[in-house]
Amino acid sequence: MELWLALLLCVIIGFGTAFLSGFAVVPWLRKLKFGQAILDIGPSWHKKKQGTPTMGGILIILGFFAAVAVTLITDKLLGGNLLAQGNFRPENVVYIKVFSGILMSVAFAFIGFIDDYIKVVKKRNLGLTEMQKTILQILVIVVYLFTLYKSGVNFIFIPYLGIYENTFLFFTLGFIAIYATVNAVNFTDGVDGLCSSVTAMVAVGFGVCSVIMSFSGLSILAAALFGALLGFLMWNWNPSKVIMGDLGSFFLGGLVCTFAFSLDSPWLIILIGFIYVIEFLSDILQIAYIKTHKGKKLFRMAPIHHHYELGGWSEKKICKVFTLVTFIGSAAAVALSWFGRLQ
Repeated sequence: MELWLALLLCVIIGFGTAFLSGFAVVPWLRKLKFGQAILDIGPSWHKKKQGTPTMGGILIILGFFAAVAVTLITDKLLGGNLLAQGNFRPENVVYIKVFSGILMSVAFAFIGFIDDYIKVVKKRNLGLTEMQKTILQILVIVVYLFTLYKSGVNFIFIPYLGIYENTFLFFTLGFIAIYATVNAVNFTDGVDGLCSSVTAMVAVGFGVCSVIMSFSGLSILAAALFGALLGFLMWNWNPSKVIMGDLGSFFLGGLVCTFAFSLDSPWLIILIGFIYVIEFLSDILQIAYIKTHKGKKLFRMAPIHHHYELGGWSEKKICKVFTLVTFIGSAAAVALSWFGRLQ
């Protein structure tokens, strides 16, 4: 199958599955009373979202897996091998990178599910404790990085310079990058449509970089995610009929890391996922500033999207501006990948 046809098929199936399944899943979540509990620390007008069905990330996951499965099976039946085609990496390494990354994303999604379940069923607003969540995330990250290491991946690609091999640096930077990214994507899920619209653009950025960096098979996953997110946005755009929940945001964080580490380029997250970086840093800076300045705040509220929200920006404007910033960051990543690639 031609790559462009596979990408188109992924987008269509991902969109259709996520959107159409919403007609069954959203009422089901409402019937189960899986409604979002809104914390008092947030903007007061968010209270009107109380009871909106959460765990909507199910739609994204369904759309993603349906698109990937149908496309790869169809390609296989036609005698192709798009996942490893045109890749200078050994075929077994390609499969390990892709499927271990998907399994990591599912594992993160399961942690998110537990967190959401505790919030909506056990009526404990904060879900898992920070310690519980951190321990579970560490276990997933260590298993993923060790899997890559055992397959011979213990290096990072640096534009213009090439491959830099250092096991200690691989594990150290890898752990920091994955832990920060997964939680940063979770922070970004704070207003209707924000995380899904930003991550849809992130998927486009990684998809283009995948083709440039001779891993076109990875762009199939990016296209599937893009389509699934567009389908989910039909339900999640302001005013949202369903909320992504930690189930969805943790899954997305895992896939973002899968893209970056499959390309041996975790630095891509800084550019393509610039909004995630800003969201994460704003929260850290806010906490540090409060502790060092006798309770005074650096931002009106953190993460940063709430700062703009309290400054008068509508949720739709935040989504549009943050997605535009992501587009600019993605364009910078594409340019660096192109001009800094190995000849």
